[in-house]
Amino acid sequence: QVQLVESGGGLVQAGGSLRLSCTASGLTFSSYTMAWVRQAPGKEREIVAAVRWSGFVTRYADFVDGRFTISRDDAENTVFLDMYSLKAEDSATYYCAANEYGNTASSADEYTHWGRGTQVTVSS
Repeated sequence: QVQLVESGGGLVQAGGSLRLSCTASGLTFSSYTMAWVRQAPGKEREIVAAVRWSGFVTRYADFVDGRFTISRDDAENTVFLDMYSLKAEDSATYYCAANEYGNTASSADEYTHWGRGTQVTVSS
């Protein structure tokens, strides 16, 4: 059974930073493109960042604007999202998602496994 478990969310002031982690089990982690996807209340979900299964290719949403970094540790079956210069509009539930041999340009619908999410709240 595939499980993705996110951690690291919380309440932070605008301008602050957070590190999200997602640990996977039940799959061959190195074969999966991993993404962070967020959804705020009343809004569509949006891919924040993705890292290819090879680990050498990353992709970011335009709104990231150099503030976030996605990385992976295949030895630990974990993907990270380091977030800096957080803004109030970054407040959302952040989900980890996995897509076997996926493309970093894949849409959220193409991701087959999802975590339950971790809440990020940025106070202004």
